[in-house]
Amino acid sequence: MNGTALKVRSWLAFCRLQARAVTVYRADYALGLAGLIIQIYLFRVVWVAVYGEHRTVHGVTLPLQIAYSTIVSLQSWVFMPRASEQIPQRVREGTVAMDLLRPLGFLHQVIACQVGGTAVLLPFALVGLPFAVLAGGAVGPASALAAGEYVIALLVGWAVATLLQAVVGMLAFWTLEVSGPFMIYTAISQFLAGALVPLWFMPEWLRETASVLPFQASSYAPVAIYLGRVQGSGAWVLIGQQVGWAVVVWVILRLVWRRVFRRVTIQGG
Repeated sequence: MNGTALKVRSWLAFCRLQARAVTVYRADYALGLAGLIIQIYLFRVVWVAVYGEHRTVHGVTLPLQIAYSTIVSLQSWVFMPRASEQIPQRVREGTVAMDLLRPLGFLHQVIACQVGGTAVLLPFALVGLPFAVLAGGAVGPASALAAGEYVIALLVGWAVATLLQAVVGMLAFWTLEVSGPFMIYTAISQFLAGALVPLWFMPEWLRETASVLPFQASSYAPVAIYLGRVQGSGAWVLIGQQVGWAVVVWVILRLVWRRVFRRVTIQGG
């Protein structure tokens, strides 16, 4: 078996392994989905109160804003980090030493685990989608082209989010525990990604700052394209920016891993 075929088989094996790990805790994820639907409903209550008697705010209608909150909440739940959260445990237990001996590189193992975890959650999301729409609200894509662009932007956004989470997870090789850093990262990334408040409602200076950072690639960018807030060449510029950030974060992750690999070798683990 050549090296490429072995890597492909290893990728698929890690994806299946993570998928099985997720399905073991089906009740937990079902409850998480129920909590997500409650969150979507509460977002709706908040935005209805914010809009009050106004039909539009900054050119955004209330149904459009509620749809944005619903879709972003579903995306965030599906993008929930899994593989990167396992890194601290594997470092503490020393099992990372065995990971280094596997035919698939450690970074690829992390990404493959996330692929498996995300894939197995998609059926949960599809089952919960009608309930999420009832609790919040939804509108169709602005056009067929917008729907296609949304899928592309969503996939690239997933890649950016996964790589960023992996970078944070790598801190475990220095700190052994990343709960604190991950809480900080989650708070900052969700806000600047537009997961709580859309970028179009932010002050201009904050909106411009968030638009050039990688966080918005996972939440705001795909949904803004889906809803038609960004169209035409602007949509492809936004997708190109996402791809650029995916490359940049991947390079950063590789550089961090090189430092980590030296550290693990020095410790003899």
